[in-house]
Amino acid sequence: MPTQVHEFAWPDRVVVGTIGLPGERTFYLQVRAGTQIVSIALEKQQSALLAEKIDEILDQLINLDGNPFSVPVGTPTELVDNEQLESVEEQFRTGAMSLGWDPATLQVVIEAYPLVEVDADDDAEVTEALLSEDDVDVPEMLRVRMPVGTARAFAMRTRDVVGAGRPTCSDCGHPIDADGHSCTPPED
Repeated sequence: MPTQVHEFAWPDRVVVGTIGLPGERTFYLQVRAGTQIVSIALEKQQSALLAEKIDEILDQLINLDGNPFSVPVGTPTELVDNEQLESVEEQFRTGAMSLGWDPATLQVVIEAYPLVEVDADDDAEVTEALLSEDDVDVPEMLRVRMPVGTARAFAMRTRDVVGAGRPTCSDCGHPIDADGHSCTPPED
């Protein structure tokens, strides 16, 4: 079965946002081009790592002699998007992701694949298939290409969204719920 690719070469909008209250939020990567909108669910940690790695790629490109790709050091204010998610219909829950740079189009490329649920009996077969990617058959995937300024703004917003969760306990480092928190501080 061929993979359905949701591809956005020059999206009108690409953001990470959430639905729900802190501690119960669901994170979404949402992309829109015209009337086509795709929303995929992510883990908070996936969102944070994605923003971090995008900034790393952009920072490496800045350091090339003469910054040949005109990568902005900061976030272009005209590209900042603080709006809520649009209508969310989850396409899939993200499992694996990849991040890259396309020098031909001067864009950061994100690819996301659905989480594969595995029966315990099929575990060895799936592990072997994943190790030889030629045999992996996924029903769909998301590919997003972003110019450097958009990628910088995407990373900043994503860090802000991730950081807007529950406060962290200064004693144990775990999140503090709205109804309180009890912890045992780590021993020195």
